[in-house]
Amino acid sequence: MNNFKIAAADAGKTTPIETDAVIVGAGPVGLFQVFELGLLEIKAHIIDSLANVGGQCVELYPDKPIYDIPAVPVCTGQELTDNLLKQIEPFDPTFHLGQEVSLVQKREDGRFDLETSAGTKFITKTIFIAAGVGSFQPRTLKVDGIEQFEGSQLFYRVKDPVVFEGKNIVICGGGDSALDWALNFVGKAESVVLLHRRDEFRAAPASVAKMRELCEQYEMQFVVGQATGLETKDGKLSEIKITGADGVTRRLPLDMLLVFFGLSPKLGPIAEWGLDIERKQLKVVDTEKFETNVPGIFAVGDINTYPGKKKLILSGFHEAALAAFGAAPYIFPEKKIHMQYTTTSPKLHKILGVETPVFD
Repeated sequence: MNNFKIAAADAGKTTPIETDAVIVGAGPVGLFQVFELGLLEIKAHIIDSLANVGGQCVELYPDKPIYDIPAVPVCTGQELTDNLLKQIEPFDPTFHLGQEVSLVQKREDGRFDLETSAGTKFITKTIFIAAGVGSFQPRTLKVDGIEQFEGSQLFYRVKDPVVFEGKNIVICGGGDSALDWALNFVGKAESVVLLHRRDEFRAAPASVAKMRELCEQYEMQFVVGQATGLETKDGKLSEIKITGADGVTRRLPLDMLLVFFGLSPKLGPIAEWGLDIERKQLKVVDTEKFETNVPGIFAVGDINTYPGKKKLILSGFHEAALAAFGAAPYIFPEKKIHMQYTTTSPKLHKILGVETPVFD
């Protein structure tokens, strides 16, 4: 992960880390929050419950193309994360991974006591919640005994697509992830069967049309039904039992089973911080600073809600910029913050470690 500081768990450490800002969430918006704070000379620590940086982009679809990042016609979730990490290198952030924030309390001096599930303690002036949909887990397949094959033949995400090449694959689900991976593996896998409980989808119409076209060409197969049982052979998953709308149960042989039933988002301990919550999202007081009802705590990215909210990475980047300026008075109460541009400001060039261009 580039050359960033990844702090070990500080369980048992009595001296808290004092900092200007703690960012909860190391997805794209959390990483860009580091950049916007850094331009204002605000140092940050980043906490994430996942073991790696990148949030959903890396955890769920590292190889899936993203087309709506300004000035970047196309990039994968992993490429976006790598570029953001490169962009924040000048600010030398510290990551605390595999930890959840378990406690947040306001101090008498206006700062916050913050503690993680690993025992790491902070005293921070501001908190930025960029936790996406919160702590999330994939919705699992409810078939007795299937869990024993997780990680060997049953998968809820694709880390290495090469593993599935040449295999007989069954993909469960009716959303974009299921359709995208089904289309991706056609021609690479030995066979691809898409299994969904009904003949309607929550995916892009173009993907659905392409899937049906491939089925007509016998390049893949679509089956309406639900997985209700399994068969094993020599200790391996060999077949799943499919019950259709007609009530008949059929058997489907396979090598690999991919399940995309979506995520089960959970705010977790965030729900206990005294923040205004609406439908598992954090309400922001205004769209000038993206501050919550608790002064000093800001919410950016998919975790927040406000009138007109659009769940786009682009929107999260915009929110991170305004939140940084909204937080600056808490950190530099005596300092007037001036708007500066990275194209022309010698001060920002110095912060970023680049030379100020000379124009004739």
